[in-house]
Amino acid sequence: MKFLGIDLGWKSQPSGLCYLELIDNQLEIRDLDRQEAIADILTWIDSCVQPQEPALIAVDAPTLIPNATGSRLPDKLSHKYFGKYHAGCYPANLGLAFAERTVNFGLELESRGFIHAPTIEPQKPGRYQIEVFPHPAIVNLFNLERILKYKKGRLSDRRLELTKLYNHILNILPTLQPPLHSLRLCGSFISEIPHTGAALKAVEDQLDSLICAYVAAHWWYWGEQRNLVLGDRTTGYIVTPKNLRF
Repeated sequence: MKFLGIDLGWKSQPSGLCYLELIDNQLEIRDLDRQEAIADILTWIDSCVQPQEPALIAVDAPTLIPNATGSRLPDKLSHKYFGKYHAGCYPANLGLAFAERTVNFGLELESRGFIHAPTIEPQKPGRYQIEVFPHPAIVNLFNLERILKYKKGRLSDRRLELTKLYNHILNILPTLQPPLHSLRLCGSFISEIPHTGAALKAVEDQLDSLICAYVAAHWWYWGEQRNLVLGDRTTGYIVTPKNLRF
């Protein structure tokens, strides 16, 4: 089974891309990439997953937006359950500038046979897509008291927080189930956290996409036993791992 993570640029900025594959019950990292144009992202997906081949794609973007104004139910629930961690998501509605781009991306995936999977039979092969949000996933996967604040602020502070995420990925994801294995075997895996702004943003996008791909694998492997679903197919939904302390 293959798992793709898409940290989708909501506007025209680049998107982080990660491809994991489950082999002998371990997740192997096959590729980390970054593309700007939607057409190039779709070409990358097609190069990773052949037609009819099973895979689950996790997208960090609102691909289902039923409401014309205001916030979706999953947006509101993210603040209810994760606001205390600073991990509530941005509101999405059809009146916002990014909506056409993100919704159309979900439709492109559907046209390739990737059906929305706010419910799933664990470990059943198929072609699925889900919406995810890295911040609450990071909080729960790594047992944190708040989000890692690598998105905004001074460059030195962002680098410090991104380094923490990098180390959690290296040291903790291999201990979970399914385990992430052999990161160093991927030639494109990040060897260090850069010091300049543009390079740091590129690594941020790629690590976010890796978290998305891992959440995809976690959802497929465990289903609702170890994951939360905020919302549903009608309202829009976000899948995130449960707090692993419990």
